Amino acid sequence: MRGFKDLVIDPWGAFSYKPAFRAAAEGRTTRLPVPTASSWVPEPERRRLAAYTVLAAYDSNQAAILLGEDGDDRREYGDASLVVDQTLSHMLGETQQIVIEGAEDSTAAQGREALLRDWAQAEHLRMRMQHAERTAVLLGDTVYLLAWSRTKGRPVLKTFDPGFYFPVLPDGALDADAYPERVHLAWEVPEDPSTGRKGTLRRVTYELGPIEDSGWRTYPWSSRPSDITCYLTDAEWDLDQVDRIGNIDALSLARARFRTNADGDVLNRLDLQLDFVPVIHVPNTVNGPEHYGQSSLLSVAQLLDDLAAADTDSQRASATTGSPIIGLSGARLPVDRRTGNPLPVEVEPGMVWPLGDNGQLSTVDTSAQLAELRAYVDALRDRLSVVTRLPASVMGTVRPSEVPSGYALQLSFGPLDAMVRSMRLAREAKYPLLLKMVQRLYQLGGVLPPGDNPRATIAFGAYLPADLSAALDLVVRGVQGGVLSLETGVRFLVEAGFPIEDAALEVERIRASASSSAPTQAANSTAEKEGSGQAA
Repeated sequence: MRGFKDLVIDPWGAFSYKPAFRAAAEGRTTRLPVPTASSWVPEPERRRLAAYTVLAAYDSNQAAILLGEDGDDRREYGDASLVVDQTLSHMLGETQQIVIEGAEDSTAAQGREALLRDWAQAEHLRMRMQHAERTAVLLGDTVYLLAWSRTKGRPVLKTFDPGFYFPVLPDGALDADAYPERVHLAWEVPEDPSTGRKGTLRRVTYELGPIEDSGWRTYPWSSRPSDITCYLTDAEWDLDQVDRIGNIDALSLARARFRTNADGDVLNRLDLQLDFVPVIHVPNTVNGPEHYGQSSLLSVAQLLDDLAAADTDSQRASATTGSPIIGLSGARLPVDRRTGNPLPVEVEPGMVWPLGDNGQLSTVDTSAQLAELRAYVDALRDRLSVVTRLPASVMGTVRPSEVPSGYALQLSFGPLDAMVRSMRLAREAKYPLLLKMVQRLYQLGGVLPPGDNPRATIAFGAYLPADLSAALDLVVRGVQGGVLSLETGVRFLVEAGFPIEDAALEVERIRASASSSAPTQAANSTAEKEGSGQAA
């Protein structure tokens, strides 16, 4: 078993070949800006934070420094960022719409759907989702935080970097669905020498625990009494006073300073009147027993390194091809009159060198090597397309005119379709959970009546090119033939990419238009019959 002691299989094991990652994960001094072993970060979390930093370096074209190089001569042309952006675009689809099951036939559900959509617009949900989901695709995880705002009269939504997220998972949790009952959001605030402010550690903690005063409470969303509530603690410590032996979950509150909210409440186990932790962790992938997800770049890290190296070599070869190396013999070169040494010779258009009888001029032709390097770069990009499951047409390396047929193009989207369905499956339970919390906060604020809340979710739109005319023809024939309901037909059009913002409202408009046109059609038919009789 010698050698297997260094084998660690976890969501970030693909970075084990990087010395900087291994050093940061082991707590040794490294060039990565992550806390070391002597800090408050728990040992199991170091690998995760180190991996987040490595992935961010790839996204910002700074991965060369992780290979032990200065990076001044390293070429990185944004391939990692392209993979992240294209994956994000197809995962989210063209639209993101809040829907409630059965809203087409229920006035109450339609009102609830309108309330959630108004909330989403007020909280810029689509913009926040773009930011949060890009973080999830890049780093493997993202975090949402909800809170009730008395000033705004609605729940407010924030997104957090997953590097600030430290859940205390239940002991023996073997399932990613095991919801933590204690969650820390923690980060360091660097010192500011100009103001004399010390470096601090801030920790915001949400924790479920027994109700301390009355012992029982009935929440608006449940008819059964509960003895559980959620406590909020927001504290900070000076970094030089943080217990270096303990971790984020074992910090002593004796030296902590507690913050206050806008209402003047001291945030030291403040009772939020909730029986849930208003923090939603969204993983990028389905990982079974793993709580954290995997980045879409993780499996192609070495491929991105090879592509950057090939681009660098190609750039160097192009320099010698454009400005070839020239050898001269038997030429009269200019001489420095003071030292008698030959002056440097520069190649310029129109320059003439007088050569002697046996003089020679030769150049080094590197165009063949440049062509080979470019072919190698193309091969690496093809491999990148295969491994990331992003077709060449999505990566922008194939022109639409080069595709042999639409059917061939559709077949090329097979791996992408499987990847998107898997990524959406990982989010299938998360966004309904977020909207459930939003409805419960509205109930807590008195905006919604007590009782059970309908299931709401966020429907992602189409992400593949569709034949809109064929989809419309299919729906028309299906509805007229009685094999499709009008509601199903409208939802099919929404999924195909038609600009329908509200499926329920669109159904009402179609029915209203049909009912108003029915008398006109009947009158026209009667007039035609009467005209026929008179003519006869």
